[in-house]
Parts: sequence; C-alpha cells; structure tokens
Amino acid sequence: MDNKMLIEIAGYTGSALVLISFLMVSVRKLRIVNTIGSSIFTVYAVIIKSYPTAFMNFCLVLINIYYLVKMSNTNKENREYELVKVSLDDSMLKYSINRAKEDILKWFPGLSFNFDKADTAYITCYNGNPVGIFIGKKTSDSNLDILLDYSFPEFRDFSIGKFIFSKLPNEGFTSFTYSGPDIHHKDYLSKNGFVNKNGRYEKNI
Repeated sequence: MDNKMLIEIAGYTGSALVLISFLMVSVRKLRIVNTIGSSIFTVYAVIIKSYPTAFMNFCLVLINIYYLVKMSNTNKENREYELVKVSLDDSMLKYSINRAKEDILKWFPGLSFNFDKADTAYITCYNGNPVGIFIGKKTSDSNLDILLDYSFPEFRDFSIGKFIFSKLPNEGFTSFTYSGPDIHHKDYLSKNGFVNKNGRYEKNI
C-alpha cells in the first residue's frame, strides 16, 4: 500500500467520522466524533494542499473544543431545576412535545405519542425554560408507569433524571415501571436505578 492510498484512506476516514457525528443523539458525543473527524480531515487537506478546506476543518475543531470545554466547566450538580406539574392538555406541554418531536423519535424509536392513557405529567424547567418532559400513568397509589421521560439534548447528562426521581416521592410515588423503547435509554435507566426484568424496567425508592 503506497503513501497516496494511505492519504486517501485518511481523507475518507475523516469525512466518514464527520458524517457519522451528525447521527449522534448526544451533543457531547457529536462534538467529540466531529472533532476527531475534522482533525483528520484538516491534516489530509494540508497534505493535498487544499488550504481552504484545511482552514474550515481547523475552525470546526476549535469550535468543537470550545463547546466541549464549556460543557465540562458547567457545574451540573448545581443546576437549579424546577419540577412543574401540568395537565395533559397544557399548552406548554404540547408545545414542548411538538418542538422536540423529531428528537424524541430518534431517542425513542416507534413511540406513538398516544398519551390517552396518561394521567400524570411534569415539565422540568431550568431558568424558566422547559428542558425535560415526563409523562406517566398511575397503576396504584404509589406506582407510576412511565410513558415518556425525555430531556432536551443540552441537558442529556443524567442530571434531570436524578432531579426528577428525588422529587417524585414528594408527589407520593415510590415505585416506577417502564416498558417503552430502550435502545437509547438503557444507560439512563441503569444510572437511575432501574432493573430490567424481562423487558420491563422497575425502580423502587
């Protein structure tokens, strides 16, 4: 394998990583993979003397690093969330779901958005803005079956889940179940103490 072929492989690898990064659900992972891809493509562009391409990708690397550092420096433990109980026909709840519908489907493939059976809903707010949606159905006085537990991408770091499950006991809920799509949700459920029992996740407080 000669040097020319190795250079071409590097170029294709960088391009592939940049493209793959845009398929990432997590913003942090997107920026990490995009940084790696853009770095490789920057080197490739310099080697083939395509300096405008090299400059653009180098700028992307700097932008990604800036936001990654900013994310790392954000003290997530000190975020002051608010849990707001809402009705199922609340206009802000409907707006938040519609606003995030495409991302919700990526996170929960196959979700029907049919919440006719739901009887409980909360919006998590940060600085007065909705950042999380939580919808469920009571199956007993203390158990809540979760139909949707969604966090907006910028807050998808498990902090909202930790907050919600620390507050819901005050609402009378001490056990939770979840049977929905879990392909992208397993880590979140595990981090928040859910146990998978034959495809049904359970948590007791």
